[in-house]
Amino acid sequence: MKKVLTIFVFALLSLGSYAQEGMKIGIHGGLPLDEFQDQLSLVAGVDLGYRWGLSEIVDLGVMVGFVNGFPEKYDRDLFAEDLPNIQFMPLAASVRIWTSNSFSLGADVGQAIGINDGNDGGLYYRPTIGYLMGAQTEVNLSYTGIKLDDATWTTLTLGVLYTFDF
Repeated sequence: MKKVLTIFVFALLSLGSYAQEGMKIGIHGGLPLDEFQDQLSLVAGVDLGYRWGLSEIVDLGVMVGFVNGFPEKYDRDLFAEDLPNIQFMPLAASVRIWTSNSFSLGADVGQAIGINDGNDGGLYYRPTIGYLMGAQTEVNLSYTGIKLDDATWTTLTLGVLYTFDF
């Protein structure tokens, strides 16, 4: 699995070096929902990807990322218990549909690989609404879900995406 992951990351990075458009990097942060709300206080991540414009309306691409869930700290009398970070590396296909020159609807779907101990990862999905603030900068709101064996990781995040214009 590590070999496949390494090959995928290097292929994605080398694709960006030869491509003339569509390389994207983004950051996002948000709040955990539902089952992980008591264990985590904040979620932050970074994404790297490439999208091809199939037409003026539809973009398709690939992405790789890193998502970190920062643990909640519980105080019990004189002791403090720290919970571990929960970390994933999503590998996904992306689709965006541009409803106008400034707004897009889309989703990333793939596999989230668990990085921390005892985390096997699972099916990754991330529906997104984006607003283009300029020729290269997009602000987006997304809901992230990762279907784990015994739970579902869900977050609501706000992000910024920058497109490199080579």
